[in-house]
Order: sequence, then C-alpha cells, then structure tokens
Amino acid sequence: MVQKSQGSRHGTRKKLKKERKKKSSPITKAVEKYEKGDIVHIDIDPSIHKGMPHPRFDGRTAKIREKRGKSYIIEVTDKSDKKELAIRPEHLKPQEE
Repeated sequence: MVQKSQGSRHGTRKKLKKERKKKSSPITKAVEKYEKGDIVHIDIDPSIHKGMPHPRFDGRTAKIREKRGKSYIIEVTDKSDKKELAIRPEHLKPQEE
C-alpha cells in the first residue's frame, strides 16, 4: 500500500484559496519595511509560496524581533509557548493604530 502524501499545504484547500476578485498580489506588500518592535498581523498570501508560515498561524498577531535577509523574524504565542517564525513581508500586514 502506498503512503499518503503529507506536504506543507496538506488539508488547506479552502483556507489557502485565493479569492476570485483578487487578480494578483500587490508589489507594495513585498517592499514593505518594518522596524524592530512593530506589531503585525499574519495574513497568508497563497499565491506566494516562499516564506509562507504554517496555516495554523494565519490571522495571529505578532511582534517583529529582527530582520534576517529578505524575511522578518517574528515572535508569536502558540498556546502557552512563544515561537519565532521567519516570514516574508508578503504575508504580513501592519497593525493600524
């Protein structure tokens, strides 16, 4: 018997589906700059696979720790644990004050 594939986007058919009215991802999200200590929301863009966090973190609010290459290291709480994720700016949205 063949083992079922368990890829990184397994079980996310509806969660990571691009809306029909959106045609493409805006380039402004890719060049967005964040500073250390900024508060951001994780908003996964399913059309960009690089730097995509796990779907369980979609919709969470996190704090920027540092910039590493093209991505940002953010600190997010998962239940009672604090986790660090490396996410590209295409999947982040700044918190409005």
